[in-house]
Amino acid sequence: MTLSEVEELEKDWSELSDEFRSLEAANQSYQELHERLEEMQEKCTKQIQHQRYRMRQIAKNLKTYAGKEMLGGQEREKVMQLEKHMMKRKAQIHEIEQGLPQQNGRYLKIILGDVNVSILNRNDKIRYKDEYEKFKLILNVIGLLLSFLNILFNYRALELVFLFLLVWYYCTLTIRESILKVNGSRIKGWWRLHHFISTVCAGVLLVWPQGEPWQQFRTQFMYFNVYISLVQYMQFRYQKGVLYRLKALGERHNMDITIEGFHSWMWRGLKFLFPFLFVGYLFQCYNAYTLYHLTQHPDATWQIPVLSILFLVLFIGNSMTTLMVIFQKQKEGTENRYRLLSLIASKRSHPTTVRQPTQEEAEGTETAKAK
Repeated sequence: MTLSEVEELEKDWSELSDEFRSLEAANQSYQELHERLEEMQEKCTKQIQHQRYRMRQIAKNLKTYAGKEMLGGQEREKVMQLEKHMMKRKAQIHEIEQGLPQQNGRYLKIILGDVNVSILNRNDKIRYKDEYEKFKLILNVIGLLLSFLNILFNYRALELVFLFLLVWYYCTLTIRESILKVNGSRIKGWWRLHHFISTVCAGVLLVWPQGEPWQQFRTQFMYFNVYISLVQYMQFRYQKGVLYRLKALGERHNMDITIEGFHSWMWRGLKFLFPFLFVGYLFQCYNAYTLYHLTQHPDATWQIPVLSILFLVLFIGNSMTTLMVIFQKQKEGTENRYRLLSLIASKRSHPTTVRQPTQEEAEGTETAKAK
């Protein structure tokens, strides 16, 4: 290596050292901004807690005043106006919270510890939600293929692959949904609990030992999974389109997701799917019935009665939740129809008439025209 080459390397190192000093300055600015960001996040969190505390006090007093019958018309109108302001403020605080880190739920704390899973960037939240939807779709197709292969071929290894996939899928789904909930998704109630029960059900199926009771239930279970996978794919395609339209119209939140069931926002155009949904629920009941009879088998193990109860719980939960939503929507439709009929009847009984001017008014009008 010549002297000129060494000098060239020293020059490169000198330029790199200058760039490193620039990196240190940028890192120092970043650290200061990060500390400032954490201070502002903590300040916003405290102010949100303060807002909610004061709003609870105001709401409590409003409830007391609203119950008084001595309120005049003006006071009652002010109370109603304050209630509207409270509802608007709650929505505003919810929007502000979406940009702040949230505490993990109990389930995530057990699984992940105290790791912060909040996604602060709105685009990253939507991207994570879309990844969740793709994950469900891909695993649904893989599950359909494996179920079909298990119908064609009776291999224990293939069964175990499929059952392990079910355990991993539902377990991962519960974790992903908990992260989505921390980041503003409004999935709740039965449909979230459904995935926890399904995780337990898949785990019990995985440890069910090979034997005659399993062989008697095996084919039925695989047909059940083929049917459920097809119905879930139909639902996914439908719900994806409905969610896209409602989000475009501003009627749904961007973090709302598709589910393996029925929700109130799916009412429009979903009636053709009702028979498929209820056939799937009845299939779950039939699984529970078959497993109940298998408990009488001489080689029955503890997995059989447990699975029978779990399938029965899934059948009751899915059916009751869907029926409650249907009755609720029908009740709303009936109330709207009666309200419309009442409005039409009131208009017919009190037709709008054009008041004829009196003689004095007519003469006054003629005088004004003459002038």
